Amino acid sequence: MSEESLARIAEALERLSPAPAPAPDFDAADAFVWHAAPDRLSPVARVNRVDLALLQGIDRARDTLFENTRHFARGLPANNALLWGARGMGKSSLVKAIHAAVVKEGHALKIVEIQREDLPTIGRLLTLMRAAPEARFLLFCDDLSFSHDDEHYKSLKAVLDGGIEGRPDNVIFYATSNRRHLMPRDMIENERSTAISPSEATEEKVSLSDRFGLWLGFHPCTQDEYLAMIDGYCTAYGVQVEADTLRAEAIEWQATRGARSGRVAWQFFTDLAARQGVRL
Repeated sequence: MSEESLARIAEALERLSPAPAPAPDFDAADAFVWHAAPDRLSPVARVNRVDLALLQGIDRARDTLFENTRHFARGLPANNALLWGARGMGKSSLVKAIHAAVVKEGHALKIVEIQREDLPTIGRLLTLMRAAPEARFLLFCDDLSFSHDDEHYKSLKAVLDGGIEGRPDNVIFYATSNRRHLMPRDMIENERSTAISPSEATEEKVSLSDRFGLWLGFHPCTQDEYLAMIDGYCTAYGVQVEADTLRAEAIEWQATRGARSGRVAWQFFTDLAARQGVRL
């Protein structure tokens, strides 16, 4: 093969390879979003979150995750965390609110969000974080789950187990999911029943969640907790409604949706605030 042909092949391979991400300015913000192709960390000037005090009915999970995050921000040992359970109960809101609370205490903690579909690029992201040992990073993936033929979970092991290099000391990983084992139960049972060695067929996928040091479960809220959430929003935003009227309207709202959750409480309050002429 001629040198000219080799040169063309080399140029083609170079075009196919992703360009290395530029060195990010981590002083630009406290929050970033990771994007792939091309690789870049985009600063987020204003994070979409609620105050930690407004999250009701999840006290145990709040206190546990807060202490774990505070330990990490101080340079102490801390665990990766999986927040799993009922939809709309504040899993992702809790992560963002705790980050804000820890930063408010004076700790230089950065939160970096990565999408599930970008997990194969997580090694390149970790390289950027490892190169900034003076900063500490909370790596966050919202709504994490895998199907039976999804190979993205293998990339996640770079964060949870670290491989040969090990997870950078300045990185911790938090994920939220509606599933405790990150994959549908029917797929777990199907693979177990059809495999030659059922005990090994799903071990790699199911045990992925075992690699999280903290499992925090979120369950549907009671009616009292649902109403307390709405009362908290009314107090925080100065919305005044007669107690009996507020209770009746809130219960009717959740009845039309067939569920109670923090998300439903916020949706009701958004409608209430609009009717009261209050800007959020």
